[in-house]
Amino acid sequence: MHTYWGQGTANVRDICGRTPDEVFALLLKVWCPETCAPRMREKWTPEDPTLGQCSVTAFLAQDLFGGQVLGVPLGDGHYHCFNAVDGCAFDLTSEQFAGRALDYAHAEAQSRDVHFAKSEKLARYELLKRLLADAGSRARPDR
Repeated sequence: MHTYWGQGTANVRDICGRTPDEVFALLLKVWCPETCAPRMREKWTPEDPTLGQCSVTAFLAQDLFGGQVLGVPLGDGHYHCFNAVDGCAFDLTSEQFAGRALDYAHAEAQSRDVHFAKSEKLARYELLKRLLADAGSRARPDR
């Protein structure tokens, strides 16, 4: 069973009325190598679907839930992105760090403009957004 940091305590809803738990369940169905960061793509597996998905997922969650995208410095020049909305924080891609504690207290605000200045990252975000929208429409009982 897949989990994420903040699961069960992130009591916000998106524009469709979905909780982060519900969005996470849909993301588990659509994360794929093509939405994974290229530098991590060789290690991506369906068993570790959150690997390399943090920034595109966090900015997509920001579209849905609002709030801020924050980043935990990883010490290698990269940041691990997560969301903070209305006083609660959640990290839909934390599972990729199983066994490693992240210091969420020292997170820094992340800029969509900076992240999406990389055309490959913008393309991955747009792909994930389309895949999530398709999965969401298939999951709705009125369709």
